[in-house]
Amino acid sequence: MWSTARTISAGDIVIVWLTRDLLQPLRVTPGTDFNSRFGNYRHADFVGIPYGSKVGARSGRGFVHLLRPTPELWTSALPHRTQIVYLADIAFISAQLNIQRGSRVIEAGTGSASFSHSVIRSVGSAGHLWSYEFHEARAAKARDEFTRHGLLDVVTLAHRNVCKDGFTVTDTADSLFLDIPAPWDAIEHAKKALRKDCITRICCFSPCMEQVLRTVSALNDAGFTDITMYETLLRPHDLAQIPALPSIDAAADKLKHAERRREDKRLLQIAQGQRTKRKRQPDDEELSPKRAKTEEISVKSDEIPPDLPPPNNKFSVSKVMSEVRGHTSYLTFACLLPDISLISSAPHP
Repeated sequence: MWSTARTISAGDIVIVWLTRDLLQPLRVTPGTDFNSRFGNYRHADFVGIPYGSKVGARSGRGFVHLLRPTPELWTSALPHRTQIVYLADIAFISAQLNIQRGSRVIEAGTGSASFSHSVIRSVGSAGHLWSYEFHEARAAKARDEFTRHGLLDVVTLAHRNVCKDGFTVTDTADSLFLDIPAPWDAIEHAKKALRKDCITRICCFSPCMEQVLRTVSALNDAGFTDITMYETLLRPHDLAQIPALPSIDAAADKLKHAERRREDKRLLQIAQGQRTKRKRQPDDEELSPKRAKTEEISVKSDEIPPDLPPPNNKFSVSKVMSEVRGHTSYLTFACLLPDISLISSAPHP
């Protein structure tokens, strides 16, 4: 699945990281240039450098990062032919369908092949993916992508309307994913394609509740159990760091210092008033003791410790963002129980 070499070679597919929200797939073809708002780059300069490198523009005023493709990066960078399944839904679907190494999975509705690449990575060389697309042009483009990415050993792509013609395999799949406009029309065909000697699972991807209701009715009629529906919503958080609260002893010392400053300030004001009075009566010797007291207060004022320094350690806090990305789809899951007669007739090891 893509190149596993440490460095980039001619003909490799790389993900050009322009910004956090702008990624672009690129086939390295020496002799051509890559142009973006961050500058001009020669493909020949990409050859031989490690994946993940930061490459400067020829003008010296911009740069990009060249990343090794992964299913996650491909989902963010792929050319959209249809609405795609995003990472949050992909992860949840894969977990609920128990897709793992060696699994045999059927997908109806290849689309832009976002989900397909993640499934292929999960099942590995020991598993297999059967993918069906009813739109001929999209099927051709998906097949071309699978070929260029070296995935044809793990995936079988067919241009087929599964709602009318069904699937090309029978009693084969461990799990099945339907991302089509009318999944209820494919439920009976899906039941035939799923294995009957173990528990198998199905997921239907539907954007509106009316589709969910019709799909649930079809699943019930077909004998599926444990029918559940989920909606996956992201809850991004704003992160910030705040200073740690001071200790009780430090806070008490600070209060004592503040109280001492207020008292010294009061005494200083009294002394200043006495000095003013003494200036008006320069020959009055009775004010001489208070002069000494004024000097003593001035010394005390100089000895007042400064405010406590702020603590160096900080806490990380978060809060939910005010605007959160909304609804993407409803995910309806169900299980198909095994045929008891097949299990009882199977030879024991």
